[in-house]
Amino acid sequence: MSFTSSKLRSLLAVAACAALTAGCAGLRPTQVPMAVAVDKSTCTAQADTLLVLLPGAYSHPDEFVREGFVQAVQERRLAVDVMRVDAHLGYYNRGTIIDRLHDDVIGPARERGYRAVWIVGISVGGFGGLIYEEARPGELAGLVVLAPYLGDRVLSSDIANAGGLARWQGALGATPGDERSQREARLWKWLKGYAATPAPTDRPPLFLGYGTEDRFAFSHRLLAAALPADRVFTTPGGHDWPEWMRLWRAILPTLPLPSCGR
Repeated sequence: MSFTSSKLRSLLAVAACAALTAGCAGLRPTQVPMAVAVDKSTCTAQADTLLVLLPGAYSHPDEFVREGFVQAVQERRLAVDVMRVDAHLGYYNRGTIIDRLHDDVIGPARERGYRAVWIVGISVGGFGGLIYEEARPGELAGLVVLAPYLGDRVLSSDIANAGGLARWQGALGATPGDERSQREARLWKWLKGYAATPAPTDRPPLFLGYGTEDRFAFSHRLLAAALPADRVFTTPGGHDWPEWMRLWRAILPTLPLPSCGR
């Protein structure tokens, strides 16, 4: 079941705030179109693959440069362009993240000739990438989610008590009118498709990375169990840039991305 624009707004506002210990104070204003910055491939002038980087809730897209994410791509001489998107928490709070990603990022990228678009999302950005693919299937070539927010711990415990995502049949005792729990359950039901046997061929590859002491690691482990082992990466540590950079450097060489001269 897909998220509709009218039903998504409440989920995004509540779930995004729930992902943060600081609450929703200090949100930056949203703008249309969403601000983006493109780092072109250093080894080809006509890349047909685009990596869309979605930051965490309060992070600025320039942090992808400061922390070495873009440099790691360029060092590997990949024939891909990188787009850093200012997809901050305000878009989730307003319930417009999917529309803005489509209208300001993915759609225009296709019009400019990119044949393959990947989303690489950190924390709430990982959540954003997942719900984008759920809502608009078939538009992405792949997904990388680092320490993604995946919903309330109560729901994750329900999945664990069922024996894992493959065995889980849906949320137990969902409270009528509790839109947050219902929408998060819907996201997990969609993720359950990755646990199917044989492996699904109608979904983009999903790569997961997380710190073993991350505050969301309980949920991450449930998703990890549903994915092929070679698409799950862990590192010691919690929920911060040093862990995410180690994970990115580990995942990047395994991604099926075009390279220059190799």
